[in-house]
Formats: sequence, structure tokens, C-alpha cells
Amino acid sequence: MEELVHYTLLYDIYGSLLTDKQKEYFEDYYFKNLSLSELASKYNISRNAIHKQIKETIKRLENYEAKLKLAKKNEMLENIIKKTSDEEIKRKLQEVISL
Repeated sequence: MEELVHYTLLYDIYGSLLTDKQKEYFEDYYFKNLSLSELASKYNISRNAIHKQIKETIKRLENYEAKLKLAKKNEMLENIIKKTSDEEIKRKLQEVISL
């Protein structure tokens, strides 16, 4: 479950950098919970090809995060928001997160 949340977060941040096919496979597998067999049938390709595509997509998402660290920065900002009592700072940090 933790893995799913992690990949979903990375997808939310970096999904626009993926190809249309990578987005389709990822969304069908992680959001619609389709099996590799179901995806293979849907796209008329082998289970192995689907598996490789999903693994490659995850690798790309992880690579983007390793270089840009946007998810980590978001997490740090959210922790600061939780710990501060200054409402103006909270509001400004939330605006930064929402950009």
C-alpha cells in the first residue's frame, strides 16, 4: 500500500512528463487495478511487454524525483505547515505547494 501511495504521488507530480502510453498503462494498472493479463488483452500486447512498460514508467518517475526532489520538498513544506502556528506562513506555504 505504501508503494502505491508513493507511485501515485510521483505520478501526480511528474505524470505530465510521461508519454501518453505510459500514462495509460500506469493509470490502468495502479488506478483502475487492472491485472497484467487484462492490460495485455486490452492493448493486444504481451504481459511481459506491459510489465516492462510499467517498470520503465516507475523508473522514469523515480529518476525525475531523484533529480528534482519535488515530492521530498513538498513533504518538507507540509511538515513545516503542520508544526507552525503562524497562519500567514501556513497560507503562503500552501500557496507554494499549490503552484
